[in-house]
Amino acid sequence: MKKLKVAVIHSHVEQSLQAADRLYQLLKQSGHEIDRDNPDIVISIGGDGTLLSAFHLYNHKLDRVRFLGVHTGHLGFYTDWRDYELEELVNSLCNDQEKSVSYPLLDVRIKYRNGKPDKHFLALNESTIKRGSRTMVADVLIKDEMFERFRGDGLSVSTPTGSTAYNKSVGGAVLHPSINAFQLAEIASLNNRVFRTLGSPIVVAQQEWVEIQLQNSTDYLVTIDQFNIQQDEIKSVEYKIAEERIHFASYRHMHFWHRVRDAFIGEV
Repeated sequence: MKKLKVAVIHSHVEQSLQAADRLYQLLKQSGHEIDRDNPDIVISIGGDGTLLSAFHLYNHKLDRVRFLGVHTGHLGFYTDWRDYELEELVNSLCNDQEKSVSYPLLDVRIKYRNGKPDKHFLALNESTIKRGSRTMVADVLIKDEMFERFRGDGLSVSTPTGSTAYNKSVGGAVLHPSINAFQLAEIASLNNRVFRTLGSPIVVAQQEWVEIQLQNSTDYLVTIDQFNIQQDEIKSVEYKIAEERIHFASYRHMHFWHRVRDAFIGEV
């Protein structure tokens, strides 16, 4: 029987706390080691937000760590197990074959005007750019070539797994995670006889990149998943598919379109 080093990340709602306590007991009884510093598997208990937090805690160890999600509420896009299935989950760990399924990530680089060094991030879901209470004006470059001058509320850039989140609410397409690409969607663009944008989401291939060049201002807000990056003098934000990928333990990995149907349509 294989013994694993396991980290458990949980939300602080009562149901998640109870599930975490029970999981700790089962893991110890099975001989697995609780190790938050160098885990083989990271188990999140809560919802998709909890798994996003777990991802950002361990995104510097993506070549060594697999993730697994337990949901304590509604079915999420990253959670395959329910809190009443913990015994079955631990039994699956004991028979671990080190199999995994991987999803693409978004590489985000923020550049500044004032000589500050660039900042680099990985996003599992999405990144957005908005500007305070004013219309955002930005040049959109694809592979260093001018594509359009955007005017509107902002721009959303998402991974395939993140395409079901904010991207979908602003009219973006839902992409299967086997497609190694990212999506750029406009947020309330201004289109009239003077100002024109494409007005449609675009899917950008793995070998291409997008740079959003911003006008000189201090009121931009950049989000990376659930985190806000609000700092002075952002010059541009560059997006591409990351070299790194997130790996999920595939003991019982639910089909993507099954998740989409359950989340947005329900029983047919």
